[in-house]
Amino acid sequence: MGENSTLVNVVGLEKRFPVSAGVFGRLRGHIHAVDEISFEIPSGRSLGLVGESGCGKTTTGKLLARLLDPTDGHIYLNDEELGKIDLAEIRGQELKTFRRRVQIIFQDPYESLNPRRTIYDTVEEPLRVQGIGGMAEREARVVKLLELVGLTPASSFLFRFPHELSGGQRQRVAIARALVVNPVFVIADEPTSMLDVSIRIGVMQLMTELAERLNVSYLYITHDLAVARYMCQEIAVMYLGKIVEQGETEEMIRHPQHPYTRALFSAVPVPNPRRNRIAIEIKGGVPTPIDPPQRCRFYDRCLSGDDFCLNNDHPPLDDKGAGHRVACYKV
Repeated sequence: MGENSTLVNVVGLEKRFPVSAGVFGRLRGHIHAVDEISFEIPSGRSLGLVGESGCGKTTTGKLLARLLDPTDGHIYLNDEELGKIDLAEIRGQELKTFRRRVQIIFQDPYESLNPRRTIYDTVEEPLRVQGIGGMAEREARVVKLLELVGLTPASSFLFRFPHELSGGQRQRVAIARALVVNPVFVIADEPTSMLDVSIRIGVMQLMTELAERLNVSYLYITHDLAVARYMCQEIAVMYLGKIVEQGETEEMIRHPQHPYTRALFSAVPVPNPRRNRIAIEIKGGVPTPIDPPQRCRFYDRCLSGDDFCLNNDHPPLDDKGAGHRVACYKV
């Protein structure tokens, strides 16, 4: 597949969770965790999905990995091996085959590894489940991946257990497990947020190098804008289940346009005590995601919202030039 051809195309993706109340579990409404979002990820490039806790980032990642079934919408994967498939529709054997091409790295390296399995068993399991290679071939592949992620010599790690490794080493094992089946797309759900600051940059450098070497694209989920800038060519900002702004990383950082994006970026600490940054103010707190009104999701916190914003549906994600898309009537 050519560079910059579309690898993942998400169209109108939705995920709603029912909310029950009372003794008899009467349906109270639905949590709109992901609400009609659309985006594309080109082959060989990575998209950073950023936003505060509870905005729907992790749910989006789980939908793309098919750990959750979408309520509505489509997730198209354009893969040389599988062809063009809609991940929202596949079932059974097709779903098992798809997992060779799309993998996920979880946030917590202490919870994502089975404490009763050795490192060899953990990394080798995807190969065995997919029926890839014989025992000798699988062992050689595991050794190669452990060395590729910096766990050298691999022989000293193969038969150790997760509790014998540091947090950074465990996350490297999780990365090896995800890459051992040669995926083309990896969802990384804040893979460095639970690591010590001193080792985060090493894991980030590793993931960047592996993306280039293995031609892997990431959906990189994070609340840290500095991490998104380092890891991704594009950034999408999510708020209350909606993508409110998306564009090239440097363009987004230099010219944020949505009021929520501007407030988010203004909150990033500046490593210069002599430089004063004007804080962008927003009002109130995050409203409930249970059956939110059709109007702009950010209306209740926006200082420039007016009657037009109040009386119309949530604004579409319109192109404002240079591929910079913003969902705001006032931009």
